[in-house]
Amino acid sequence: MAEDQRENGVPLTGTVFDQDLYGGSDRSGLNRSAYAVDDEDPDDQLDELQRRQMAARAAHHEIPEPDATQDDMMPGLGFQKPSTIYEREDDYRRRRLNRIISPDRNDAFAMGDKTPDARVRSYADIMREQQLQREMDNTMQNIVEKKRREAELAAASQAAQTAAPAAAPQAAPAEKKRRRWDSQEGGEAAAAPTSEWDQVEATPAVGSRWDATPGVGGAAAPTPGRRNRWDDATPKLGGNATPGWGGETPSAQADGGAKKPRSRWDETPANLGPGATPMVGQGITPSFFTGATPAATAGMETPAAAALQRIQAQVPMTPEQYQEMRTQREMYERNKPLTDEELDSMLPGEKEGYKIMAPPANYKPVIDPAKKLMATPTPMMTPFYAIPEENNQLKKDMPVAPEGLPEMKPEDMQYFAKLLQDVDEAELSIEEAKERKIMKLLLKVKNGTPPQRKAALRQLTDKARDFGAGPLFNQILPLLMQPTLEDQERHLLVKVIDRILYKLDELVRPYVHKILVVIEPLLIDEDYYARVEGREIIANLSKAAGLAQMIAAMRPDIDNIDEYVRNTTARAFSVVASALGIPALLPFLKAVCLSKKSWQARHTGIKIVQQIAILMGCAVLPHLKSMVDIIKHGLKDENQKVKTITALSLAALAEAATPYGIESFDDVLEPLWRGIRALRGKVLAAFLKAIGHIIPLMDAEHAFYYTREVMIVLKREFSTPDEEMKKIVLKVVKQCVDTEGVESEYIKTEILPEFFKAFWNRRMALDRRNYRALVETTVSLADKVGCSEIVGRVVEDLKDESEPYRRMVMETIEKVVSNLGSSDIDARLEELLIDGILYAFQEQVGDDAHVMLNGFGTVVNSLGKRAKPYLPQVCGTIKWRLNNKSAKIRQQAADLIARIAPVMKACEEEQLLGHLGVVLYEYLGEEYPEVLGSILGALKGIVNVIGMTRMTPPIKELLPRLTPILKNRHEKVQENCIDLVGRIADRGASYVPAREWMRICFELLDMLKAHKKAIRRASVNTFGYIAKAIGPQDVLVTLLNNLKVQERQNRVCTTVAIAIVAETCAPFTVLPALMNEYRTPELNVQNGVLKALSFMFEYIGEMGKDYIYAVSPLLEDALMDRDLVHRQTAARVVEHISLGVAGLGCEDALVHLLNYVWPNIFEVSPHVVAAVSGAIDGCRLALGPCAILHYTLQGLWHPARKVREVYWRIYNNLYIGAQDAMVAFLPRIEDDAHNTYARHELDLLI
Repeated sequence: MAEDQRENGVPLTGTVFDQDLYGGSDRSGLNRSAYAVDDEDPDDQLDELQRRQMAARAAHHEIPEPDATQDDMMPGLGFQKPSTIYEREDDYRRRRLNRIISPDRNDAFAMGDKTPDARVRSYADIMREQQLQREMDNTMQNIVEKKRREAELAAASQAAQTAAPAAAPQAAPAEKKRRRWDSQEGGEAAAAPTSEWDQVEATPAVGSRWDATPGVGGAAAPTPGRRNRWDDATPKLGGNATPGWGGETPSAQADGGAKKPRSRWDETPANLGPGATPMVGQGITPSFFTGATPAATAGMETPAAAALQRIQAQVPMTPEQYQEMRTQREMYERNKPLTDEELDSMLPGEKEGYKIMAPPANYKPVIDPAKKLMATPTPMMTPFYAIPEENNQLKKDMPVAPEGLPEMKPEDMQYFAKLLQDVDEAELSIEEAKERKIMKLLLKVKNGTPPQRKAALRQLTDKARDFGAGPLFNQILPLLMQPTLEDQERHLLVKVIDRILYKLDELVRPYVHKILVVIEPLLIDEDYYARVEGREIIANLSKAAGLAQMIAAMRPDIDNIDEYVRNTTARAFSVVASALGIPALLPFLKAVCLSKKSWQARHTGIKIVQQIAILMGCAVLPHLKSMVDIIKHGLKDENQKVKTITALSLAALAEAATPYGIESFDDVLEPLWRGIRALRGKVLAAFLKAIGHIIPLMDAEHAFYYTREVMIVLKREFSTPDEEMKKIVLKVVKQCVDTEGVESEYIKTEILPEFFKAFWNRRMALDRRNYRALVETTVSLADKVGCSEIVGRVVEDLKDESEPYRRMVMETIEKVVSNLGSSDIDARLEELLIDGILYAFQEQVGDDAHVMLNGFGTVVNSLGKRAKPYLPQVCGTIKWRLNNKSAKIRQQAADLIARIAPVMKACEEEQLLGHLGVVLYEYLGEEYPEVLGSILGALKGIVNVIGMTRMTPPIKELLPRLTPILKNRHEKVQENCIDLVGRIADRGASYVPAREWMRICFELLDMLKAHKKAIRRASVNTFGYIAKAIGPQDVLVTLLNNLKVQERQNRVCTTVAIAIVAETCAPFTVLPALMNEYRTPELNVQNGVLKALSFMFEYIGEMGKDYIYAVSPLLEDALMDRDLVHRQTAARVVEHISLGVAGLGCEDALVHLLNYVWPNIFEVSPHVVAAVSGAIDGCRLALGPCAILHYTLQGLWHPARKVREVYWRIYNNLYIGAQDAMVAFLPRIEDDAHNTYARHELDLLI
């Protein structure tokens, strides 16, 4: 089969297993589920999930990015994010749907000393239920185990029985006791078995009423011996065969027992009409008690097609069936075969000289529309559904929501169906009216428009206590358990819970467990924000309900038989600890971790400690000793899983406490060391992880001692085939090596030889996680032993055949050289390194090009002048690759020029640089924008290092080629092109005529509205360079005209450009034109002028003292304008002026402007408030706090609260900024009987 696959290939349809791997067609031993074992550690499952996701992501990156046109036609290429949460969850996370929202629980605090209602479940009831469930689970496990043992014994005895006849001689048959299955009519000898199933151990013939098939009267008829019914082909209907339905079962005497009875499954029953059942009569198969087949009753017969159509209206379809049916119908309509008429209309016929060929006689088209339109069978029946021809009419099947409510989805029907009933709300009871109101609000939150959602959320929050906790949670929580829920819908419903929790406060106590069942799964969601939301809800819930209620609700789940429940409960307890404080939970944790009833309770208690450490980080330090003491006994537990989780918890505690707390771990060091010598497998991995996190906490001497001890075990595990163990071993080696005190000589002799032998191979490069861990560990080793020691061991592998392996080697070399430099690399190693890098650079075919590019650039830059002998060869390779047909290769070659240009300048290779500049200039017609952007970046790099005078081609030829490229809308091209033009304008403007610069100015105006901030910033800076080169007048005219456009971003960037021109060419060249422009009676222009003034005074700083008096009349007008934005922007101008002229003698102008600013303190717009506060703070700096205090005192005790609030806010800002300086200016208050307010020291000083 394997050879056949190699020769003929593998088909695209169906399932084909690799025979070399799976060894045959029998796949019964393979697990059908990713999580076959219930009690498997969830962390391992989540790690496995992450591995799969990383593999899927890697596969996704291998697929080329589709362009925009293809994106519209083929959305997502199958990689689009699933729309519902259920679709993207794995099997483990889907177990949340198996949990049941429990009934309300008793609130012990509300009851006080009263006897609780018997109908409400108490804590004792729940614990009894848990105990019963645990015993039932244990019983079922024992039954399964017993059956397994019995099956093994039966198989062993069968094998022995089968082997015995083969060993005995055929000629001497032994007399044996007759078995009931061996009995033959008339004493015939038993026939030889024809099937392996016939070779079973014989059963003794004991007189029994079950030995023969009795007749109707109870007379026993002998049971004839028979062969296995599966051995024969299906026989034709014979004399003794079971007839069609409605016939009778033949008796054994009918034919003298000569023929063997046939199975009733051997024949297709005759269609005797719907519900035909054999009547009572001679030879009928008896029932268990009466010996007669029971008569048919209504509903028990097998329904026929007509009956199905009658019944189908009584069985409602699920939304999934409805959607599936609609999809199947649509696919059938699209793909159904063409009719003869359609073919005749499309193809030429006999009149045109063509002949229609007859199909072969044995041709049978495979068309089965009925099968395609069958829905998934339900247990009762297979429903039929007549789908309308027009798909638009399907909408009629969905009831229209009442006016004012959003549209319902099919899956919402089971929750909001009551809203579709037309009822008189005045006749509803109070409870029904509440339920209906809550339902409406929740539907608006879930499916409504943003305004509807906002209003409904506010109503739910404000009226939460009126609605009551029960009605609210009984409707919200089932919605959150809905399998078709989407991320946005879940986020909105969780937000509802968060808001109403705050309002309900202590009323949530009976519903704590209900809420936890729904919210706990968020704690293990793959979405980070969902996990944050879950933690926030549980934290708020624990504050509302209190610690006792949270423990009472979650205690039964600690030793739940389902591992998923225990996992989520542990994470929820960690959130409770973070909300209510670790000390509050420690006594409970101690009791749980010492539980003798079940290992599950101990396991979960220790896991809670682990999750607390992960969640709270260094906040565990004050309680570290207590937490270690609580869990340390788990290292000696008889259960392996408890040992494992204890070690992992210690690792988490040590990681959270780093670099403190080693004294807390004294008691666990000995059991950990004993454990790593005695244990194997997953437990050993956990123990090693704990030691790896504890060793960095030690001082240098102890760390080195323990490192040598643990390294014995680590070196033994270097050769492990387990990928998880490899990852942990690499992590522990890295942690030990990074610890201060571990000597480099020890690493060189004891670790490096075996480390490189075990880990540096091709297979490690294929697993992304191990790849990353290996590179990081090797870099840590290099930090201790030096660059040349590591590079010398891996440099030969740069020429390895495997590209992923070469990439891993290159990344390691790049990081090592970047960290340590290349000073200890000798000449021979240098040659090998450059040779290997060139080979790896040329031979790459994968998309991950940046690793090779970064490595090449880092090594050449590190070598510096030592790289001069190799530069001609490197440049030859670059020029060759610039001419490659692959765009990726051309782009990479251009990027490399930009990286190594400074090194070429340092090596005095200016001629080579000039030659590369000419080559790049010729490639400015590149069609791929990514490549063109890299070519412009390379030209920029060459221009930077070679200067304007020596640049080839000359600047006057280069710049006209760049002007049309400015029209390119690709961001990378725009950014690099504007940077290059700006560099030329800054350093070589004289080489280009002024007219060309003006043309570039007009092109740059469009760049001011680019999406990327770096492009806008580069454009603004370039305006300054150009204005400096050709004078500000022409540039300023262009910019001032641009203030009249409607687009805000364009106007803001224009004002920044005007300010930069003013800074570059002195403000007096710009200010007259700018102030004249303010006379234009247009809102946008005036606001633009004010904003330009704001930026200008911000940039020029102290130079503002020469212009403050000139702009004061303009600012007066702006600060009195009716337009809010005018006053806001003018206040910003005052702020920047005051900060610039502080201490330069302009106080009179500032006081004048402050008088215009002060009336705006009562504005309520946040932007105006911020601008006015900034202006007042600037005046405080320039005028001193005394002046502002005198303005403030008049309103601190104003009778109107809103006035007081504003003045006190200003006073608080003043107090924060100049607390000490205010003392001298505070008002004098007379002493009274109790207080002394006089400041005598101050009076003496003054």
